[in-house]
Parts: sequence; C-alpha cells; structure tokens
Amino acid sequence: MSISPPIRVLVICWGNSARSILAEALLRHHGGGDFDVDSAGIEPKGVNPFTLRVLDEAGLDHAWARSKSAAEFLDESFDYVITVCDDARTVCPVFAGETQTVLHWGYDDPAQVEGTDKQRLAAFERTLTLMDARIDQFVELARRERREREALGTADA
Repeated sequence: MSISPPIRVLVICWGNSARSILAEALLRHHGGGDFDVDSAGIEPKGVNPFTLRVLDEAGLDHAWARSKSAAEFLDESFDYVITVCDDARTVCPVFAGETQTVLHWGYDDPAQVEGTDKQRLAAFERTLTLMDARIDQFVELARRERREREALGTADA
C-alpha cells in the first residue's frame, strides 16, 4: 500500500558524487512509491564512476543519477533532509520550504580513498553496505511516523 503524498527526502553531501547518490538509490529502492527522493551537493562534482559501478553490481537503478546543487532545492519542502558527510552538515543551507526533520549520518567519503581500482571499489562497496542497513530501518520508521501522524490527523494535506 502506497502512502500519499510520498515522504519527501533530500540527501546532501559535499560533492553529490558518491555518498548522497548511493543513499538516494537505496532510498528509492527500499522506499518505492512511498518516497520522493533527491540528492544534492554543496559543490557538485559529477557522479563518480565507482558509484555507478557499485550500483550496477548491486542491481540498483541509477538512470536518474546526476550531480545536483543543493541550491536547486532551496524553495522546496521536505519531510527529511539528511546530510551524509560532516563537511556538508556544517554548511547545509536552510530550505525556505518546510522541513520536518534534519538528520545527520556521517560516512567517510569513498571517493577520497587512494589505491588500486580494487581498493577504491571496495571503499564504495563498504559505504553502500553500511548505508543499506540504516536506510532500510529509516524507511520503516519514516513510514510508521507518517501513519501515526495521519491517524492523529496532523499530516499535511
């Protein structure tokens, strides 16, 4: 059963090249139609090729993936804004629209790992694995919170 309207989530990191794209893919996958998810960066750098490779290997769709600026979303409303790096957290913009909850999930940047392609790929795989369990739990909690708000008649119309 799909929740209407979808739970809106924006995931932010510094470059919108790895962590926030990975999180967006996982949220889209686990949340399905119950979620409307975007990701953005403070200083977008383009999507890292290892990000796409890890998503391919995990069987996660990324046809939508492009590096975007957080500035594109300043006038929008979100149920959740999630920063996934400490640098983005310190300079995360305030969005003009209503935001219910701001969360911070700090992850090391796999794009900063140096070494062989195998070592670099392993860093991206590790980040995806760490995010997967957290996002699966988050999706269930966000759905439950939405149902509870709707039952109380306090959900946005």
